[in-house]
Amino acid sequence: MRIVKLNEEARKNIQENILKRSPVRYTEQESAVKEIIDRVKYEGDTAVFEYTKRFDGAVINAGNILVTEEEIASAYKAVDPKLLDVIRKALVNIRSFHEKQLQNSWFTTTEQGTILGQKITPLERVGVYVPGGKAVYPSSVLMNVVPAKTAGVREICMATPCSRDGAVNPSVLVAAKEAGADKIFKAGGAQAIAAFAFGTESIPKVDKIVGPGNIFVALAKKAVYGNVSIDSVAGPSEILVLADETADPRYVAADLLSQAEHDELASAVLITTSRDLAEKVSDEVDGFLSKLDRKEIMEKSLDNFGYILLADDMQEAIDAANAVASEHLEIMTKDPFQIMTKIRNAGAIFIGEYSSEPLGDYFAGPNHILPTNGTARFFSPLSVDDFVKKSSIIHYSREALESIHRDIEQFAKCEGLTAHANSIAVRFEDK
Repeated sequence: MRIVKLNEEARKNIQENILKRSPVRYTEQESAVKEIIDRVKYEGDTAVFEYTKRFDGAVINAGNILVTEEEIASAYKAVDPKLLDVIRKALVNIRSFHEKQLQNSWFTTTEQGTILGQKITPLERVGVYVPGGKAVYPSSVLMNVVPAKTAGVREICMATPCSRDGAVNPSVLVAAKEAGADKIFKAGGAQAIAAFAFGTESIPKVDKIVGPGNIFVALAKKAVYGNVSIDSVAGPSEILVLADETADPRYVAADLLSQAEHDELASAVLITTSRDLAEKVSDEVDGFLSKLDRKEIMEKSLDNFGYILLADDMQEAIDAANAVASEHLEIMTKDPFQIMTKIRNAGAIFIGEYSSEPLGDYFAGPNHILPTNGTARFFSPLSVDDFVKKSSIIHYSREALESIHRDIEQFAKCEGLTAHANSIAVRFEDK
């Protein structure tokens, strides 16, 4: 991996290079995505079936687009019992974590007769997108479905690409069943997103679409936002490791590659105060690359978006980490908890040498659907909050309103909104 001296210019250049991976930068694909969305919007199932045949090579129709209970039963027989056991163990942790995020409706009252509050209501129907293609992601199923189920969503629909013979990966089906998905549709790409956004004869319109996908899925989510809600326009995966001379270079190298293997656009960055560590990590990366699968993908990822940055001191390293606002941030220093308190921008923070990123991907419990491309500056991980809506509650008695009605009328008149003022005033006219 390249070793670069960290300074303001280097930080800005690297940050800009990493941001180039954002789906919002890929404008050349937008016209193709728009065509798919428009066709699905106006032609419904016909367009979905045609695009599924064109892109996935599968013949899907109204009779087989919905995964059946028989297919799910077959999936259970095909899945390694050890994997099923791991899925169930992970589900316990994921449910437990997300249950702690639940909020209750609340109300406050006064003796004058006011009631103010907030009513929490689960969304009616959500669409979960689960990608296929280069890898299979049953973990993504768990992370999307569990918070929706915990929030109390009435119907959770899932869409995922199928193989040429119309089959969905067994581990994905088992994970969906275990997590509590209600319906699973054999549809992928931008056409699946459009179907969720507008509804077709076979796929119902949803209130919100969540889940990662390729550039076409990301752009489709961006395009349909407003017709439905979305979680975010997610970009390629990324990791930033913050380390000093106490870090184990073998651990650091392994963790950087854990994200580089996702795809060629993944980003892996080490920021360290130790040149010795930097050089050892680079050597360890080379050693791992010689024996790990997906070598070509990892090499392209590191060539384009992999960096080892040498900082003069830890404060400079922390400042750079906050500027990059990485999806995953690992802290491997002699005082990781103290460093953690200074981190403002990160999707998930992994503290200490035994808290490697895959722990969060699969098992610990916190959600692995995280903000990317610097959006951790203002976005949060997927959570129960994403699957509820909040309504404000307001009640005033005549006595309570009478004591302040002139204040409201004055405010309304100040803004030139006399009908607003009148709406209050009429309640206190002499009768």
